[in-house]
Amino acid sequence: MLSQFANGTEAASRVFTYEVQGLRQTEETDNQEYAFRRSGSVFINVPYARMNQEMQRILRLGGKIVSIKPYTGATASDEE
Repeated sequence: MLSQFANGTEAASRVFTYEVQGLRQTEETDNQEYAFRRSGSVFINVPYARMNQEMQRILRLGGKIVSIKPYTGATASDEE
């Protein structure tokens, strides 16, 4: 089991879902190919290896991470 974590195969396959509130259009997001608006909640799937980078990006864009859960493949409407 430890060897799976050491070589990254287990970590590479783990994905988490961030529930983010308060994202808004900024100069940084204007450079995206798509526009997004300030809304209630946005769900973002993030690989384990990029969790820290994605947290920093969300905070830089003015968002607030409400929850982090392991990705199960279900959509938000399936969970409610």
